[in-house]
Amino acid sequence: MKKTYIYDNAAAETFVFDNGNEVKEAHAIIHATNPSTTFSQQLDAVRGALQTLLAESLKGFQPVLVRYFLSDAANQEEEVGRPTPDPSLGRGDIGGMMSGICAVSIVEQPPLDGTKVALWCYMMTDVTTSQLASGLFCAEHGPYRHLWCASAHSLAADSNEQTQEIFDHYINQLADEGCTLRDNCIRTWFFVNDIDQNYGGMVKARNNTFARQGLTTDTHFIASTGIGGRQADHNVLTQMDAYAVSGISPSQVRHLYAPTHLNRTSDYGVSFERGTTVDYPDRRHVFISGTASIDNSGKIMHEKDIVMQTARMIENVEALLTEAGSGFDDVCQMIVYLRDIGDYAIVSRTMRHRFPDTPMVIVHAPVCRPGWLIEMECVASLRIKN
Repeated sequence: MKKTYIYDNAAAETFVFDNGNEVKEAHAIIHATNPSTTFSQQLDAVRGALQTLLAESLKGFQPVLVRYFLSDAANQEEEVGRPTPDPSLGRGDIGGMMSGICAVSIVEQPPLDGTKVALWCYMMTDVTTSQLASGLFCAEHGPYRHLWCASAHSLAADSNEQTQEIFDHYINQLADEGCTLRDNCIRTWFFVNDIDQNYGGMVKARNNTFARQGLTTDTHFIASTGIGGRQADHNVLTQMDAYAVSGISPSQVRHLYAPTHLNRTSDYGVSFERGTTVDYPDRRHVFISGTASIDNSGKIMHEKDIVMQTARMIENVEALLTEAGSGFDDVCQMIVYLRDIGDYAIVSRTMRHRFPDTPMVIVHAPVCRPGWLIEMECVASLRIKN
């Protein structure tokens, strides 16, 4: 069920997945709606909207991940709530705004509607949340533990070394929970400061890490988005959010390729999956990686044409969703990334016309190749009998 709630100076777009079993899930993307106010006022508005949602329309839901999209991290991140002293751990509350424990991600990716802050919140009912001794954040129900890492970063010399340190620490955290990168990590997000300069170093470290962990073209990689984004400290060149599940077996996980539309990412020297599904007894989760206007030979389609690139991007995502047995009606949230802020008006009009009720945020975040003007990712949930 998709619904929009209007509050004072904020709007919350929501998707609730309820198949009648114990655990319900919800996604909310909350926008400030008065760009003439200060950052503090806009932050209060989006947080207030989330508090009201959790107290009223989504009562009983517990946040497990919150991501803040900021317009100017250097001047705003501290007010949102900086990470804990260990730079590899996220903050355990939502900037001190409420009780409960969840992973909190903070990234400079300016909302392109003219405001200074937006947020995405993923919520569940009937789960126990905690921050584990490893530093990971956990939402637990039955045999499954959903493990989140947010805003992990390093201050090593360059993007290659920073990414390597991030992965090394994360692998140790997973090991503390009886998990491995290969068997349990479902999704990563890499936010790269000055992506045209630093993306190559991140890719090199990821490729090397995966090779050492037994992740290859013959096994699988991990669904991922690698996109422009930064935090307050300009010395941080890469930061990572990640999601893993303890308690799953390999038979529950499937990777998506859509070969009629997309090539294998390894064809051009990178290592991530186009999408991943996770099946539970009663539902399927679908994680679509950052997807751009590309064909199945790896060629950029419709160079310098934002209208046609947007159309091809949507077509590619639809092909991945179809392979997963789902469709856009099952999509819980979308994040759309634009290289050129001047493309916002046409992209917003196109996306809102095509997906009027889907929770969505459009942010300024350059894609890893200059020729790609737009990229999107999404999450879908659908009912199955397994």
